Amino acid sequence: MAQPPRLTDRKALARNRLRARRDALFLHAQAIDEIKERLSEVNRTFTAPCVVTGFPQIWGEAFPEAKVIGDDEVLGIDEGAHDLVIHGMALHWASDPVGQLVQARRGLAPDGLFIGAMLGGETLAGLRAALAEAEAAETGGLSPRVLPMGEIRDLGALLQRAGLVLPVADALPLDVSYSGGLALMRDLRAMGEANAMEARLRVPTRRAVLLRAAALLEAGAAADGRIRAEFETVFLTGWSPGPNQPQPLRPGSATARLADALGTEERGEDGGKR
Repeated sequence: MAQPPRLTDRKALARNRLRARRDALFLHAQAIDEIKERLSEVNRTFTAPCVVTGFPQIWGEAFPEAKVIGDDEVLGIDEGAHDLVIHGMALHWASDPVGQLVQARRGLAPDGLFIGAMLGGETLAGLRAALAEAEAAETGGLSPRVLPMGEIRDLGALLQRAGLVLPVADALPLDVSYSGGLALMRDLRAMGEANAMEARLRVPTRRAVLLRAAALLEAGAAADGRIRAEFETVFLTGWSPGPNQPQPLRPGSATARLADALGTEERGEDGGKR
């Protein structure tokens, strides 16, 4: 079987994460709060959770009862060992996201829950466009800078491909304001989200490119002079197959008519009652 292309330079990603500042990890804090709220709404007590993440300290503190493992290409997860697997803000860096989901599903016991949080395709659309325009103008070309982050409808389909059932994908946007374009770029480095693509240029980006991109962003600043940046966190939820889950009805197996439920009369194509 052909291996997926290697999108991420794992050594560079590890370096970026080591440089991250705790006070810049607000997206992780938001994801943790959201996941905890969702878990509180599930009528289940989880006794063997596992967290997959590139930031073990903040996620380990949030889920102290969980086994915390890295988001390596081959996950250190035992088959069927967990009733809950959380993939914490790392799936957008996976060269093979389906492979990560398959491994997470294999780590689940029957009827176990998977919850993933990752950056979605609407994240920093303005910055991406500004960098592309600035680099084209300054250098006459484009270099790989942005991971192919998935759209929400496509990400939901990945859950099914991985063998998870009852899949749900939804997004939580967050608007953040910055004093300028360079401040936004510095914050990305502080988050550990700087460019770690395998195909990236291995030389520093020209300062002229960064300054032009910042100027393009600041041209659309709000009345207070600050620029807005949108981050989109996508949450993926699915269950490992189990005997006690609700199953969709077979076509034609309904035992009640929609018209009865709505309190209306059902009519045929000729207008007659049925």
